[in-house]
Amino acid sequence: MSDPTIVVVPITPPEGVNLILGQSHFIKTVEDLYEALVGSSPHLRFGLAFCEASGPCLVRRAGNDRELTDLAAQHALAVGAGHSFLVLLREGFPVNVLNQVKSVPEVCSVYCATANPIQVVIAATDQGRGVVAVIDGHAPSGIETDADERDRRQLLRDIGYKL
Repeated sequence: MSDPTIVVVPITPPEGVNLILGQSHFIKTVEDLYEALVGSSPHLRFGLAFCEASGPCLVRRAGNDRELTDLAAQHALAVGAGHSFLVLLREGFPVNVLNQVKSVPEVCSVYCATANPIQVVIAATDQGRGVVAVIDGHAPSGIETDADERDRRQLLRDIGYKL
């Protein structure tokens, strides 16, 4: 067996799109994630993809938005890590569906949920590929000031997450 090769796969969601990247363990994940997402909000638009890790090893996909479904499948293929899944969301936020996603019995873990560009750090071996880490967004540029804190608090109220 050869030493693993480290590969970095960038994913930049389109404007207004959030993503959830995680790991699951069964082909049923596609249908169960679809049901969890479609039942969470009548306004949510989404596409999801799952990297099958045995049998034909296909990228399985589903969604209610063809553009997001196709994009999720393309990104999942680029990541290529066994049993990983990617959900792309529009007209909703991960915070609105994260508990539903995590409650799907096949979901093992969620690596990240964000609107930021990410870099998926992959270890590739003779057997396949696995997610080692996810770099979400950019490094901090400093510590928030009192004015930054006021802005943060106001933003949460402006978008309806706090009263």
